[in-house]
Amino acid sequence: MRYIPNTAEVREEMLRELGFDSVDSLFSAIPEGMRLRRPLDLPAPMSEKALLEYLGRLGAQNASSRSHACFLGGGSYRHFIPAVVPSLVSRGEFLTAYTPYQPEVSQGTLQAMYEFQTFVCLLTGMDVSNASMYDGASAVAEAVLMARRITGRDRFLVAESLHPEYRDVLRTYTTYLGVELVSVPFDAKSGRIDPDALEALAAGGAGGLVIQSPNFFGVVEETERLAGVVHGQGGLLISSFNEPFSLGLLKSPGEQGADIVAGEGQAFGNPVSFGGPGLGLLATKKKYVRNMPGRIVGRTEDVRGKSGFVLTLSTREQHIRREKATSNICSNEGLCALAATVFLSALGRRGLHRAARQNAAKAHWLRERILSLPGYSALFSGPVFNEFAVKGPESPGRLRRRLAKAGILGGLHLGTWFGSLKGGLLFCVTEDNTREEMERLVSELEGGK
Repeated sequence: MRYIPNTAEVREEMLRELGFDSVDSLFSAIPEGMRLRRPLDLPAPMSEKALLEYLGRLGAQNASSRSHACFLGGGSYRHFIPAVVPSLVSRGEFLTAYTPYQPEVSQGTLQAMYEFQTFVCLLTGMDVSNASMYDGASAVAEAVLMARRITGRDRFLVAESLHPEYRDVLRTYTTYLGVELVSVPFDAKSGRIDPDALEALAAGGAGGLVIQSPNFFGVVEETERLAGVVHGQGGLLISSFNEPFSLGLLKSPGEQGADIVAGEGQAFGNPVSFGGPGLGLLATKKKYVRNMPGRIVGRTEDVRGKSGFVLTLSTREQHIRREKATSNICSNEGLCALAATVFLSALGRRGLHRAARQNAAKAHWLRERILSLPGYSALFSGPVFNEFAVKGPESPGRLRRRLAKAGILGGLHLGTWFGSLKGGLLFCVTEDNTREEMERLVSELEGGK
C-alpha cells in the first residue's frame, strides 16, 4: 500500500478524537531523551515518479542473490521458483485467508494444508505431519519438548554439528524447563558425529538425540548407526535438516530410523528474502501423534458421505487444553506452506529428484575445482550434498570482501560459530548456479593466492 498523506486538519481531528491536544502529548510516553528533536536530513521534496526512481537507484546499490552470483547457504537457500508458485500463492483466496476454524467455509485452505502434510510425510518417511511450524529452529525445539513428553526424560543429546542458531533457539526454549542439553562433538576429520563420544554420552541415559543431516558443514551423517545407539538406550532420534532438497536424493530419515523429523522447508518455493520467513516442518510416527504440537488437518466424511477436511487433534492452549496443551504456538506459516505445496506439485517426484541431483553434481564439481587450487584443502572428509567446507590461503574476511567486489557472495565463515574452524568457509551450490558463475568463483579464488 502506498503512503497516503494526511492534512493538518485531519491530524488535528484525529488528535481530538484520541483526547490529545498535540502530537507531543500523543508521544509523551516516550522519554524525552529518546525523541528526535532535529529535522531529518532528507532531500528536497520530489514528485512521485522522481521519488520512485530515486529509491530504485538506492536499492540497486544493495548486493542481492540476484545481482550477484550467490554461493551462500547455511540454512537459507536460493532455488529456482517457477512462476506458477507466486501466481497461485498471491490469489486472494489464499493471501487473505484467516485461520480455518470454520471448516465449512475453509475447504480450499484446509485441502491445501492436507496436501502439504502429505508431501512432508512422503519426503521424510514419517506417518503423520502437522501443518507447519514457524521455522526449522522452532520445529527442532518443539521436537525435543515432544520427545520429552513421550519418554518422560529431561536429558537430551544435541549434535554440535546442528545449526548453531538452532542450538541457540533450543537452549532458549528449554532453559527454564529443567531440560539438560548435552553436546555431542563432531569428528575433526570427517565432520560427522563422533561415534565413540556418542556411545559414552548415551550410556548415561537420554530422552533422545538431535542430529542434522546434511549437517551444518554440509556433511551427511550416518543416521542409521546413530539411531541404533540412541534406541539402544531407550531414547528417540530427532533428525533435522536445513536443506530440504536433500530429501529428493538421500534416503529419508524415516527409513534410517528417525522417530521425529524436524527441519526447514524454505527452499521449497520460498525466496531467500533476507533469511526469512522460514517454514518449519515437523513429522513423526503415528503412535506419537497425540504428543505432536501445531495444527493437523484431517480428511473426514459428513453425514451424507461427502469427503471434507477439518482441523483435528487441535490440542493447543486456545482449544481448552490450557497447561496440558502440546504447544503454545498459536499460528503457523500457512502461506509459506502453500508455496511449498504448489512448488512440489509443479516439480513432482521426478522433478525434485532431478533438481536434487543437479545440486549434488554441481557442488561436487565445484568442490573438486576449488580443492585443485594451490593452498586450498577440505575441512572434512565426509560425504556432502550441496554444501562443503574448505580452507584457503586467504583470511575469510579479506576473501569475502574481494569476492563481493567481483559480484560474488560467499562463503560463510565457520569461525563465526566454531573457534576450532577459524579460516573455514562454507560454500553452497544449487541448480540456480550456472557454470559461468562457478568458473568465475574459481577464477577469483585462484587470483588471490
